Amino acid sequence: MTPARLVALLFALTLAGCGSSPQIPVNEDQTLVLESAVLAAGITAEKPEYSSENITPSASSRIYNERDKPVTVSYRFYWYDAKGLEMHPLEAPRTVTIPAHSGVSVFASSHYLGARKVRLYLYL
Repeated sequence: MTPARLVALLFALTLAGCGSSPQIPVNEDQTLVLESAVLAAGITAEKPEYSSENITPSASSRIYNERDKPVTVSYRFYWYDAKGLEMHPLEAPRTVTIPAHSGVSVFASSHYLGARKVRLYLYL
């Protein structure tokens, strides 16, 4: 293949890649992320439930403590637009203390009207 044809082929492939509208999917199995230390501390959680009632995107989840003593957990909700891009600036991390053998609900609402998906990240 001549160099001119090779350049033309590479140019055509580059243009073909630019024509699509890429999306970065937030996998439904990855909407909840727990660090290993959280699991070792006896903490489990439900996947966050996304809602867009009254135009404002919101999410909630329930976090459980299976141990005999209270555990303080840090968490952060990450918001994503329709293309799967993370929306910035990020929300500040929050903490919650979960009583022994109990559960608590956590809630967040996004000031990003374009938020379409959410991910909950838990860590100690």
